[in-house]
Formats: sequence, C-alpha cells, structure tokens
Amino acid sequence: MLRNKKIIIGVCGSIAAYKTAFLIRYLIKEGAEVKVIMTNAAASFISPLTLSTLSKNPVATAFVKNNQGEWENHVELGLWADAIVIAPTSAHTLGKLAHGICDNLLCAVYLSAKCPVFIAPAMDLDMYQHPTTQKNLTLLSSFGNYIIDAEEGELASGLEGKGRMAEPEHILSILNSFFSKALAFSGKKVLITAGPTQEALDPVRYISNHSSGKMGYALAETIQSMGGEVILISGPTALAIPKGVTTVFTRSAQEMYHAVTTNFESADIIIYSAAVADYTPLLVNDKKIKKKESSFTLELTKTPDIALETSKLKKKNQLTVGFALETNDALENAKGKLLSKNFDLIVLNSLQDSGAGFGQDTNRITILDKQSNCIPFELKSKKEVAQDIARYIVTYSNRLNNDSL
Repeated sequence: MLRNKKIIIGVCGSIAAYKTAFLIRYLIKEGAEVKVIMTNAAASFISPLTLSTLSKNPVATAFVKNNQGEWENHVELGLWADAIVIAPTSAHTLGKLAHGICDNLLCAVYLSAKCPVFIAPAMDLDMYQHPTTQKNLTLLSSFGNYIIDAEEGELASGLEGKGRMAEPEHILSILNSFFSKALAFSGKKVLITAGPTQEALDPVRYISNHSSGKMGYALAETIQSMGGEVILISGPTALAIPKGVTTVFTRSAQEMYHAVTTNFESADIIIYSAAVADYTPLLVNDKKIKKKESSFTLELTKTPDIALETSKLKKKNQLTVGFALETNDALENAKGKLLSKNFDLIVLNSLQDSGAGFGQDTNRITILDKQSNCIPFELKSKKEVAQDIARYIVTYSNRLNNDSL
C-alpha cells in the first residue's frame, strides 16, 4: 500500500530517534519515497547523514539550505507529501504543534500540510502522563491528526512505564492499514450535495438558511482522498473548491434538483448533506421590492424534495445517505426520514448539542441505518466527522455485500 507514496518523516530531539532509521528503511523497502525533516535537537541523537543515506534524499533542517541563501520551501514540502509521520515527537514539539508555534522548518511544514499527519510521541512516563501532554495530544487529535500512542516498557531513564515511541514495525503497520482504508472508495462515483439554497424574492433579496457547506465539503475532500470520484453539487458558499473534486454550482432548490437528477443515475453513492429550502416565493419580482407598507405578506410554494423525488430513481446497487438537522424529537424524526426517503443511512445532528449545527467547525452526530443500528459519536471537528461517516459507509456497504453472498 505504500508503493510510490510520498512520506515526510519528522524527527525531534529524543533518544528514540535511533528507531527512525529502521522506520525509514522499512518505508523504502515498501517502495515509498521518503524525505526527512529534523529539528536542531534531533541532530544530537542521530546524524543527518545517516537518515539522508537511508532515505536517499537530503535531510532538511532549516529554512535555508546549506546556509547558502537557497530557500527550503516549506509550503511545497507540505503539499508534496501523502503523509507526514513525526516520530519521535518530543514533548517540546508536541506543545508547538498543538498551539501553532512555528519557529522551525518542521512546524512550518506541519502547518502547511494538506495530508494526514501521524504523531508518535516519545518521552519519560511522568512527562507523558502529565495533564499538559495529554491535553496537547487531545487537542492535536481534535484537529484531525492521528496519534500513534506511546508504548510501555523500559525507558531511557531506567524507569518502566508508558512513554516509549511505538516500534517502527507498528508504525509501518498503521500506515499500511491507513492507506488500505484510504482507497476504500476506489472505483466508486459519489454524488454529494452541500451548502444552502437561495430562493429569490427579487433581484437583490432571497430566502436562505445558515448552512455554511463545511460538512459537505469535508465529505467531498475526505472521499476523494479515499479514492472516490466525487461530484459535489454546491449551493452558494465561501469555501474553497476541494482539490480533485468536480464541482457543480447551483443557487436555488430547483437548480440543485436539476443538477442532482442529471448526475444521479451514474452515481454509486449519493450523500444529501445540503440544507435545501423547503419553500420558495410563488412569485419573483423582476424589480426590487420597495418598503411601503408596515407589514408584508409573502406567498410561498413548496420546492422539489430532492431526496424524496430521486429516491424513486434509486437502483438496487445504489446507496443513499441523508442528513437530519433537528431541534426536537430528534431520533424519532430521523427514523421517519430514513424510511420515508428510502435512505440506507441517515446522519443526525441536533441544534440542541453545543458545538453542532450550522456554521460550526465541529459537529456531534448519530448515524442510523436500515438495519436498525444507531451509533452515536462524540463532538469532533467536521474533518473527523467526515472521516467517521466515510468509514461507516464503507463498513455498511461491506456488510450488505457479505449478507448478499
């Protein structure tokens, strides 16, 4: 799974740095392309020459190459990598990463990276158990990083306990497993709706909602990174287009309905995460409505129910995923929507949950499926929530395939 993968290995000041030499050797044997970034402290524990020889690439240690005025482009390095593995990660670097302190090349590359980041801490047991360290690990995990937990055993201090960097073989296994799952959508065409719709009143006004599109965009980016061919049908948002994703921009519910039906038949998986307006003005003024009367009556008519209408087109081999944002009777309403719109899965979140809902960078979800499973998740970043949803789709699909054998 690691053949031709571009891996950056970050090395911090720790006696565990000697293990990194073995990790690099294993990665090269797997066919990965490896580049190494070392902190100044790391060079006290293992020679840059050693890691350069093993990785077959120069080791980067500073923003300027060889003190000759040539820039070490941290942005290019961050975008080059398919994964960054910081092993060992010292308590010092752990704190910098958690709080965005950027005073060396490794931290700058970390902040520039778009790829998965794996953090393998290494320190003495009391340092590892300290509340500050544990809080930093939790914070880094909440950002979507992957923590490769320290292992137990004899430490450099002579004490026994948890704090040893994970063994290189273990880290290699985690990377192989990650990239194996990362391709779980290979060969699948996935249609995703995202964002709000805007229903025009006149040339300057419209009816809409508070949806930012963050959840749908995070899903598009996640599934594309897992090998899926993604078509994103997006309402108006201020978000950057996910790299590698085909994006169709729409404004009204009617436009989104047309875009979904146009692309529905060829999709293997359809995810309805857009917040589509339920009603639209019956008449749209061709000129700006002037403020004249003390009250104003607006007549509305229903918009197309995109999920309900396209459920009539659903084929046996297609999988559909709905979203339910509720304010009351959340589970009952989500179960009803799961059945009435013929979804295979529905993702429920409630405006009653702190940190969830429109415009937030976090979400707390519960996934319900047709097999009567109800799986609650903790509050997480929307990037992590997207990963949870994508993994559940894969698990559910595999379960259906196994049941049909």
